Amino acid sequence: MKLPARIAAPIALPLAALVLAACAPQTSAPAADGDEKTGTLRVWLFQEVANQPKEKVVDGVVAAFEEKHPGADVEVEYIPVETRAQRVKAAFNDPKSAPDVIEYGNTDTAGYVADGGLADVTAEFTAWDQAADTDATARESVTVDGKVYGAPLFVGVRALYYRTDVFRELGLATPRTQDELVATAKRIRKEKPELYGLAAGGAFTYGALPFVWAAGGDLATRDASGSYRAALDSDAAVRGLTTYTSLLGDDNCPAATCAQMGGNATITAFAAGKAGMAIGGDFSHAAVEAGQVRGKYAVVPLPGTTPGSIAPAFAGGNNIGVLKSTSHRTLAVDLMKELAGKKTQAGLFDAMGFLPTFTDVRADAARRKPFVKPFIDTLAAGTKFVPATPAWGRIDSSLVVPTMLQEIASGRKDVKTAAGDAAKKMDASFAEAG
Repeated sequence: MKLPARIAAPIALPLAALVLAACAPQTSAPAADGDEKTGTLRVWLFQEVANQPKEKVVDGVVAAFEEKHPGADVEVEYIPVETRAQRVKAAFNDPKSAPDVIEYGNTDTAGYVADGGLADVTAEFTAWDQAADTDATARESVTVDGKVYGAPLFVGVRALYYRTDVFRELGLATPRTQDELVATAKRIRKEKPELYGLAAGGAFTYGALPFVWAAGGDLATRDASGSYRAALDSDAAVRGLTTYTSLLGDDNCPAATCAQMGGNATITAFAAGKAGMAIGGDFSHAAVEAGQVRGKYAVVPLPGTTPGSIAPAFAGGNNIGVLKSTSHRTLAVDLMKELAGKKTQAGLFDAMGFLPTFTDVRADAARRKPFVKPFIDTLAAGTKFVPATPAWGRIDSSLVVPTMLQEIASGRKDVKTAAGDAAKKMDASFAEAG
């Protein structure tokens, strides 16, 4: 009998170390010599809000993999999403400390490829019998310049979680527009001051962006030459930012605590019964079900600016990739396929609510679990993505958008000024990336 995968505790790096890692010059990880068929494979996966169900699925995958590959051992470490950029870039620079297989966000693909850290697995992915059933958007998320650098693990979009008991008690209707959403949040806070009306985070980039997109704004625009230019300071983007940051105040979610909250923290607050609403993903379902609000909540698409519209959601999701520096390429690619395969995606959907990237597996999931309908409706309404450039990794890891939101929430800058300063930082990163 195989034991569960060895799990290493997440490492909390001191701030100074994070800054040094973020600022250190990056070098491409060299391709390893040889292709060992035995030994230890190190895997880094993301730590979720409620991680135990994910660990159980992964343990099953690892046990089956080790049984199928005698002499191969797998060690799994769950790393914080917030510090992934520093951890992974450091691994690219130091192959001896690097994992063989990683989970990475689809916004990271272009940057990690530019850094030379991910292995080109085009041949193996193309030959994989399951690859044909991967949806086009998910396949695009692992593709750079026609080459494949991983396998899609899940697709993620966010919608509006709300407390049915609170809405019933206060006689509230489900918000149909973002203006109604703000008014409803502030009504909940006024009537029930022990709650946040809507748990809004000043470090929640992908909670704020639907407000920007719904207002007609965008992060950046791309010209005919393919170059990006920041657009966060456009009139439309500023309107959306104004709506979102109006939620970061004492009359909804006090800036003193909420300005520092990211997406995980907002869902944690909702699951703990501390908020009337929250913007959360299909991937948040397990954490909410495990919390104090089980049986007392529902989910609808996040409304847009007009009645009946759905705000464009960020087309999120994660992938599984192999590092170029691995000395176990064949084993690592096989493990990538097992971790991102149909059986695992079905298991992660049941355990975590992660939407599968295989169209047949997702259709079956929707038939079995009605809770995914608002997320599928959100996907169908149209999603948006971040600029497809290595510059986005720098922009994201240097917290350009959260810093802007926090400057507005604290009152240090007005919306237009903060957005303009953020746009300048973005343009500098775009120019540096070329």
